[in-house]
Amino acid sequence: MHTFYSRIGQGSLTNTSSTQALTDKRKESLISSVYIGAIFIVLALIFVANTGIWGSIVNFFSSLTLAQVPGIGFSLPAPANPAGHTQLYGAAFEFSLGMGILEIVILVFRILLRSPFERRAETIENIVFWLGTSYLIITYLVNMILQTEWFVFWAGLILIAGLAFIARAFILMARR
Repeated sequence: MHTFYSRIGQGSLTNTSSTQALTDKRKESLISSVYIGAIFIVLALIFVANTGIWGSIVNFFSSLTLAQVPGIGFSLPAPANPAGHTQLYGAAFEFSLGMGILEIVILVFRILLRSPFERRAETIENIVFWLGTSYLIITYLVNMILQTEWFVFWAGLILIAGLAFIARAFILMARR
């Protein structure tokens, strides 16, 4: 009977030993699971730290009106009173900053687990996007007074998205 248990113990030890490497698919699955779980944690922390945020979200969407985009000649949705939503903008800043920090942590995991280079480049693209977005939010939305600043924010967000794609492209080109 003692031999039976020792064989089971030996067999299970060899199956889970550190000499057996994780497959690429399992590594990516592990990273994705950590990433998704961390997003939920970031969201939960924001909702806990910002009491009444749900009411701010409802107020924001109910205050949207059509506003003339300066210099273009057509209207897009914008808040009627942009300065009245600073709590929501602050929460958006916290979320985008949290996502940027999370992406840095994910990049470290990807490097340690030797993820494919393309996935690392994608994570760097996400870092540029989320940290750039947090900068735009704190610069334009939190201190916003005029509706025109709302459209400047969105133009900046498009610019940050373009910069993120370019950062990814440079990293992929540097690899080759």
